[in-house]
Amino acid sequence: MKSKIKFFVLAGFLLLSTGAFSQDPNFYIFLCFGQSNMEGNARFEPQDTVVDKRFQVLETLDCANLNRTKGKWYTAVPPLCRCNTGLTPADYFGKTLVANLPKNVRVGVINVAVGGCKIELFDKDNYQSYVATAPGWMKNMIKDYDGNPYGRLVEMAKLAQKDGVIKGILIHQGESNTNDSIWPVKVKGVYDNLMKDLNLKPKSVPLLAGELVNTDQNGACASMNKIIATLPQVIPNSYVIPSTGCVGIKDHLHFSAEGYRELGKRYATQMLTLLNSNSKVSKKKK
Repeated sequence: MKSKIKFFVLAGFLLLSTGAFSQDPNFYIFLCFGQSNMEGNARFEPQDTVVDKRFQVLETLDCANLNRTKGKWYTAVPPLCRCNTGLTPADYFGKTLVANLPKNVRVGVINVAVGGCKIELFDKDNYQSYVATAPGWMKNMIKDYDGNPYGRLVEMAKLAQKDGVIKGILIHQGESNTNDSIWPVKVKGVYDNLMKDLNLKPKSVPLLAGELVNTDQNGACASMNKIIATLPQVIPNSYVIPSTGCVGIKDHLHFSAEGYRELGKRYATQMLTLLNSNSKVSKKKK
């Protein structure tokens, strides 16, 4: 009898230690990072705050104004980045996914982005030298992440892995690296580090990269889209999300709320195609 009790106690311990009781394979988690367009520049509107509870955000900061605590999941009502940011592509990425995935699937996003930053800010080995030369206004945003946005992204991602499965990574960045021909290599460095630090397999975790405000919207950095287009040559499991037709605003750098909605839907369309091709989800269930 005692031997049976010991067996069940040991089995229970092993299950708990592996997270078998907590990790939900139907909780799809996506990491989002970049600069101001991923951070969210447009004001969100009432229509944007109607969110299915199956779409959640892992708060990366303590936000008293939102009654949110760092490291906790909440229904993904904007803002999804910091405590006072705006609408992002991640909003309609998640909304579109839950509208098209089976009802037993939940979607979670983790968004760490800093307006105006170069991709170098997410270089885990050299970010400190970049921060040292950053303007004061940017340093204030970086301080929100204890001086290390990449570190915060990984910290939150590890927490999220206890609850669900990381299915993909979204990036929207490049304005501050315009005409930097080795940008794809720098992005690969960040991607590779995320794979190692989170014990992920590149073949199972695609990277989706959005184009900047395009030429049809007189995008100030539209020339960077030619470089972004080469990313799949450097990262095989990466996909470029077109921004043609996504409405920009007068500064020619940022999208309008309408533009973010459309761009987010395009990220989701690509992700749904990938999920379906991997036979992980079925067609939308009514």
